Amino acid sequence: MKDEKYNQTNEITAEPAENTVQAEAAEQAEAAETQVSAEETETQDEGKKDVKKVIMKETISWIKTIAAALIFAYLITTFIIVNAQVPSGSMKNTINEGDRLIANRLSYLFSDPERFDIVVFKFPDNEDLYYIKRIIGLPGETVEIKDGKVYIDGSEEPLDDSFILEEMYDEPDQIYEVPEDCYFMLGDNRNNSADSRRWVNKYVKREKILGKAIFKYYPGFELLTNK
Repeated sequence: MKDEKYNQTNEITAEPAENTVQAEAAEQAEAAETQVSAEETETQDEGKKDVKKVIMKETISWIKTIAAALIFAYLITTFIIVNAQVPSGSMKNTINEGDRLIANRLSYLFSDPERFDIVVFKFPDNEDLYYIKRIIGLPGETVEIKDGKVYIDGSEEPLDDSFILEEMYDEPDQIYEVPEDCYFMLGDNRNNSADSRRWVNKYVKREKILGKAIFKYYPGFELLTNK
């Protein structure tokens, strides 16, 4: 009987110790899971931050690239070239409506414009508009138009007009005295061209010439320097 009581006492006193061990183990396991969960959350947060940093870095890189391209385009079009679309047929068939072309702003940096150059310039009657015509009269020259032909300084031989669209209509004889540092302009489609013959301010000052037309690039490519 004493042994039985002893065993019962041992069993009874042993149960709380076993429960305590199990509880501690459970707490440790839960703590470990909590730590793992916290580490995973921290890792995920760091991953998200890294992705945000990469996206931000790429965005800034693209912004810098686009800004640099815009600045470069502005500098090119302001100081080096004129990119123009022709709205009328006054230069047919050399240049047609809708043609796009490039003019070189540096062409006359070290030389003067020459006869027959095709140039883009500020329209003398409204400098907010850009025109494109062919130089016919040079500074100080006398330009005479008679019988559909153009003569310079009383020459008996008319200027070459092989590039014009068609023969000029007969009009009363016209004489123009080109001032110094100015140019007299005509369109190649002379029967349908608002040019020096029709303007109020008939001559284009050298400083108002923006550039020499070099080539057309739309709808097709064609050089204009040999026209």
